[in-house]
Amino acid sequence: MKNIPDGAAYALVVDAFKKRKDGATVADIVASSTIPLEKVRELVPAVSDEYGARLRVTESGEILYSFPDGFKSRYHGFGPTMKRTLALLKKGTAIMAKAVFKVWIVVMLVGYFALFMGIALVALLASVAVSASGSSDSRSSSRRGGGLGGLYLASRIFDLVIRIWFYSELTKSIDNSRYGDRGFGRGGKTTKKRPLHHAVFSFVFGDGDPNADWSIREKKAVIAYIQANHGVISLPEFMVLTGLAPREAELAIMPYLTGYGGMPEATEDGTVVYRFDDLLLRSDSKDRSSGLSAPSKRLKAFSSNTKKMNTWFAVLNGANLLFGSYFLGCAIGVGPITQQAQITGGTYLYAVALVLFSALGNPVIFALVLGIVPILFAVLFYSVPLVRALREKAENERIKNENLRKEAYKRLWDAPEKISSNDIRPSTVESTPSDLAKAKERVIMEFGSYAMPEVLVGEKGDTEYSFPTLAQEKEALARYRGKIDSARYELGSTVFDSHQ
Repeated sequence: MKNIPDGAAYALVVDAFKKRKDGATVADIVASSTIPLEKVRELVPAVSDEYGARLRVTESGEILYSFPDGFKSRYHGFGPTMKRTLALLKKGTAIMAKAVFKVWIVVMLVGYFALFMGIALVALLASVAVSASGSSDSRSSSRRGGGLGGLYLASRIFDLVIRIWFYSELTKSIDNSRYGDRGFGRGGKTTKKRPLHHAVFSFVFGDGDPNADWSIREKKAVIAYIQANHGVISLPEFMVLTGLAPREAELAIMPYLTGYGGMPEATEDGTVVYRFDDLLLRSDSKDRSSGLSAPSKRLKAFSSNTKKMNTWFAVLNGANLLFGSYFLGCAIGVGPITQQAQITGGTYLYAVALVLFSALGNPVIFALVLGIVPILFAVLFYSVPLVRALREKAENERIKNENLRKEAYKRLWDAPEKISSNDIRPSTVESTPSDLAKAKERVIMEFGSYAMPEVLVGEKGDTEYSFPTLAQEKEALARYRGKIDSARYELGSTVFDSHQ
């Protein structure tokens, strides 16, 4: 919560809670702080959100608020402020570094490949010239051997270059509606092309987070469900919609209370529900919820490129790695070429490069420019997608478990009388973790921390669970909603119009 309606009153409410370590009701806080009842009711959800309150229902039906984790603020103070600052710095640095790295990638991947291609072309032409000269001069057999060997090596390298550049997917159009360049497809129809550098970035960095708008999507689903159900939601229903475990859900629902005018209440049998009367005061009464069919998170894809396209990027980078390793190895093993005999088939390309880069002078600089730099880049070019793939695999596994939890919680809520792990059947790939059996058992155990299950043995010897307290909670919730008069929240006819 960012804005406290009344700072002084808020501080008094917090102080009153601090003095009641075993918990306090709203009436206790009113007596201790002398703040009006309505103001206390307004501020208690905010305090509960900031400090992570524990809610207990007494036999009389009153809610008892306590703070077992103390009064360490989740939003204010040195720790949270530094955490937000570091997060912003990290995000800004990452954006800048990513932008610079993108430019460097294009320059290095394409630039060095073009450079090595140019060296290979010069070597090929020089080999032809040397071979022609050697054939008319019988005194240059050693040179002729180097020229013929160099001719073969350079021609093979140049052939590889031509194949990579002209016969790969790298120079073909890539259909992708997210990019605006246009070309012509079959039948003369215009198609949208994807620029080559975008495809490179997709291979290295991926295509962004498919769940970037998740917070908004989830809030819309929760609010729509509340509005469609008389302004009331229970914690198990909130767990179904969000896929959060019980303790996480208890903390996550607090910002909804402070942000959307909600209040926790207790039913006649002591079940805690969360009521949002203000969300019912709307002109559009259409049910925009999907019931408890909660939205699911999308899995992250490694890249929107074709597999063949990404393979060619790897090949292109591999060519740079091979060239860099070759020049670095020759720079270390051969060094400066001072004699004709040093020029053989294996060193001919290196000798040509030495001549072309003679302006560099120092062999160490030559080894750095044509050896170390492209090698380091090639390793980095492979490493970034590899690390990203491993991280995305772990993230996708978390997404699958969260989606499975939603489906399992819905199954538990729909039929709490009896359930086994076999009754939980994932509906999509997005809700199927790698170890499905263990994940299903874990979900049932997690839910058991909210409603204690009774363990049964099924007819086939499998373990079954019954949640009688959850069934009672469903009945109590239905009765509670049934007593709410929705007509009270109808807007009625217009009694004043500023434009008439």
